[in-house]
Amino acid sequence: MYASREDIGYDFGDDSKAGSKPIKPNPNIDGGWAWMIVLSSFLVHILIMGSQMALGILNMEWLEEFNQSRGLTAWVSSLSMGITLIVGPFIGLFISMCGCRTTAIIGGILNALGWILSAYASNVHYLFLTFGVTAGIGSGMVYLPAVVMVGQYFQNRRALAQGLSTTGTGFGAFLMTALLKYLCTEFGWRNAMFIQGAISLNLCVCGALMRPLSPKELREKYVVRNDSEENRAKALSHSTETIKSNGVLGEEPEKKEEAANEEVLGSVQHTEIGGKSGSGRSMYGLRLFKTVSQLTITVRKGFALWYSSYFGAASLFTNRVFVAFIIWALFAYSSFVIPFIHLPEIVKQYNLSRQDNVFPLTSIIAIVHIFGKVILGVISDLPCISTWNVFLMANFTLVTCILTLPLMQTYIGLAVVCALIGFSSGYFSLMPVVTEDLVGTKHLANAYGIIICANGISALFGPPFAGWIYDITQKYDFSFYIAGLLYMVGIIFLLIQPCIQKKQSREKSTEEAQV
Repeated sequence: MYASREDIGYDFGDDSKAGSKPIKPNPNIDGGWAWMIVLSSFLVHILIMGSQMALGILNMEWLEEFNQSRGLTAWVSSLSMGITLIVGPFIGLFISMCGCRTTAIIGGILNALGWILSAYASNVHYLFLTFGVTAGIGSGMVYLPAVVMVGQYFQNRRALAQGLSTTGTGFGAFLMTALLKYLCTEFGWRNAMFIQGAISLNLCVCGALMRPLSPKELREKYVVRNDSEENRAKALSHSTETIKSNGVLGEEPEKKEEAANEEVLGSVQHTEIGGKSGSGRSMYGLRLFKTVSQLTITVRKGFALWYSSYFGAASLFTNRVFVAFIIWALFAYSSFVIPFIHLPEIVKQYNLSRQDNVFPLTSIIAIVHIFGKVILGVISDLPCISTWNVFLMANFTLVTCILTLPLMQTYIGLAVVCALIGFSSGYFSLMPVVTEDLVGTKHLANAYGIIICANGISALFGPPFAGWIYDITQKYDFSFYIAGLLYMVGIIFLLIQPCIQKKQSREKSTEEAQV
């Protein structure tokens, strides 16, 4: 399962302490409530990512309603998709301070508000603010916790769990495309957005299901993980020691800070007990002071963890393979988003609307995408298979399909390419697993926040760029070719950096052996 770490040759190593005593496995890790977390994440993907993949329906309505250029109108969908992902690093700060549950519930309210306010749009620029920004931020506040919680609750079947939860994107794209088509036909696009806003309030219920693991349960997970990776940890001991010397794994400052915080709260509690005979007003003041102190400590600890992940000695950017992963993410996501936004228009251009109405190409991508995520997740969980290699193979297949799609001008040809796009894009379920392998569970929220932020930038500029190219050339061909070539550049970075990392590790080992 963890062959990918060995292939990558780098471990950020947050699991610095392995217990020598055998610990009884927690029933909630890889089982029990963990499957409720998968269900919650699955529903989040349906309501957020599925809805965004169906925005091509609303995009056509907005083109007719506001009579603006395709490039400008595409910015509405791009802002919503992009901001959902771009706010990832800042949502990581919210998670560090408030936890996944609170963050997700607040995000559900914001997302629903964005959909409802968009129903009253008078122009495209109004939609930029209500749908692009408001609904986008709300989506981001629910999406990141949904991914992080699955990573926290699963150890041995992470790829499968992430695959099952993220299949919600495919189900959602299929269901939401049909739902929005029906609502727009029957009630108009404004009422359709209002109804979708009401449906989005269910995100608050999904957030409420995200019960946090206790510190004890998290420690048990780390110990189990260390025991299962003992041999690999020995192989990577030099890297770990180097990181420790730089302060990455040092926990002494955290312990000292925690001790100081406990001392402050203890003194407040002692004062509260000693002052029971005092007046009610002073007791109320003490309780208020204690609450404020606890809140301040929580905020400080959360901000310290978030800040150290980005700017401190433990910065994620010291991991070169992770930096290459970010560069890949900057180019990758637009290649997947562009077909969803512009396929309805391409079908219309090729006079294939009759066949597409029977079985939409976007629905083909969505349905096969479901199977791709589950199958790739199951394959990656096999002991003899490297998650990293599966991830790379899926990327190569997807970029080939993106470059091939403009050559297909028949419904059958487009359907085959769309099916391959749907299957190969199932690698999305492996992204949290690869990220966790690179940086560890402790830094997963902040690290994955950076990755989806890079994806968000890609999604933000991809569809408007394709629309702008169409406005100039009256063809979408060049949009797919350029997006595919940029995507290939990102894949090359993923291939080169791990090789360099492994070569440097071997050279260091040789030098030490000679000494």
